[in-house]
Amino acid sequence: MALVGGGSPPKPGEISLAHHGVLFLDELLEFSRQVLEALRQPLEDRTVALVRARRHVLYPADFMLVAALNPCPCGHLGSTLRTCTCSPSGIARYRSRLSGPLLDRIDMHVEVPAVPYRELASAARGEPTAPVRQRVEQARERQRQRGPRSNARLTGSELDQMAALDPDGHRLLERAVERLGLSARATTRVRRMARTIADLEGAAAIRTPHLAEALQYRLLDRQADA
Repeated sequence: MALVGGGSPPKPGEISLAHHGVLFLDELLEFSRQVLEALRQPLEDRTVALVRARRHVLYPADFMLVAALNPCPCGHLGSTLRTCTCSPSGIARYRSRLSGPLLDRIDMHVEVPAVPYRELASAARGEPTAPVRQRVEQARERQRQRGPRSNARLTGSELDQMAALDPDGHRLLERAVERLGLSARATTRVRRMARTIADLEGAAAIRTPHLAEALQYRLLDRQADA
């Protein structure tokens, strides 16, 4: 399998070749469900285990997954310019390739709508990258000062210590879990994201707006609830 590796003799796949880098998968839902499910173990364990002809091979797979997907087979669901021709059942089958357990392992789900031509042609410039980079470097330094782990790898007990929630935060997260059906794994990822948002803001403690923003990045969970 090209993603996880294989063959005889075994060879590493794309996710091991992306070790300590970024793996970008375009048109994610065009991959078969079997291929997508093969991502679950590497995303959790950061390794790939292959068993071939009495041989057991372990490859590193510590990578950042970035993926893009269309909202439906024709790609026009939600568009203001073109009409979606897909049936509700066809959309449901298409999205079912992305299972709940795999979705839980993806920290952020965000929508990237089409940009109107007027904005593309506008001479207005956004925020320069230099101050953005400075904020990121400062946030990473705050993480290093707390301990050896990055926010993305904080365990449950470490989150309780470094990303504690106040009563309002607990109530907000409880309502989100009940409404969206978030798993324990997804809830942990929301708290990690909230910790990162607070770090980018320079805040020592997680406040309710940080947690609310982190929940907004669970777009596909919200769509499943709709």
